[in-house]
Amino acid sequence: MKHLTFKNGDQIPILGLGTWKSNPGEVRKAIFWAIEAGYRHIDCAAIYQNEKEVGQGIADAIEAGLVKRKDLFVTSKLWNSAHRHEDVLPAIQKTLSDLRLDYLDLYLIHWPLAFKSGVSFAQKIEEFYTYHDVPLSQTWEAMQDLKVKGLAKHIGVSNFNQSKLKEIMGIGGQHPEMNQVEMHPFLPQEGLVNFCLEHGILMTAYSPLGSPDSRNEKHVEDPKLLTNPIVKEVASKHGISEGQVLIAWSIARDIAVIPKSTNEGRIKENFEASKIQLDDHDMMELRDIGVSHRFVDGTFFTGTNSPYKLSDLWDS
Repeated sequence: MKHLTFKNGDQIPILGLGTWKSNPGEVRKAIFWAIEAGYRHIDCAAIYQNEKEVGQGIADAIEAGLVKRKDLFVTSKLWNSAHRHEDVLPAIQKTLSDLRLDYLDLYLIHWPLAFKSGVSFAQKIEEFYTYHDVPLSQTWEAMQDLKVKGLAKHIGVSNFNQSKLKEIMGIGGQHPEMNQVEMHPFLPQEGLVNFCLEHGILMTAYSPLGSPDSRNEKHVEDPKLLTNPIVKEVASKHGISEGQVLIAWSIARDIAVIPKSTNEGRIKENFEASKIQLDDHDMMELRDIGVSHRFVDGTFFTGTNSPYKLSDLWDS
């Protein structure tokens, strides 16, 4: 398994198991199966509302003798309702309690915007904080405190564009060590990737398969990544699945990738993608795929009922 290396020499396995949209009742087994299959990187978040079950799955695997805690790399994320300095510590303490862990390997600010305390998903203007109310600097200073306390070995961000990264890098002290964003051949994020590479920030790709389980009414007409002719052609050439092509694409770019599944066979299949090497022609074909699309578009956080704009989330 390929690893990415933090500045202090710690390593993160390049392939992990994502847990977004993994339902309680399913995710405990999925975590156990993943660790049994060889995964050592688990990606979680408080807002996924399944961290207790994730923690049970990790505990099951440790109790079964499959791994020790030190063998695992566990990531979680600070939700938007805990951006005030005084809310950050209780948030990670709740996550650690749910996961049955003493520390996280990586803790990320989930989004660069803030809700009022107790609001799980802001829908009215009065449920949001503005950057004036809770500047990102306040949240980032609290994140740095967590690292000093040993509650998180590494800290970073998710869904941050270049502007927001520059803002918190300008505060002084610890720079973000990771930026987790949507990434796949329809959204290769070349500019952001180059910026993060230049500044020593590792990257993780979420929704690497194009978020195929997000086909609600709003997204029913979205382009389908898994059935794209180029992806299918590369899969056929190597005798692998389309999902494996997309996972191998991120790995080839030295970007961590966290496909989600609660199906035992698919979990194993996804893990096997860590052994697949795409050639230069494959990478060129996927680079020139001819489709540009963001599945997680952020419009649920913006608009007339929000103080935030899409430019607060994405590079133009």
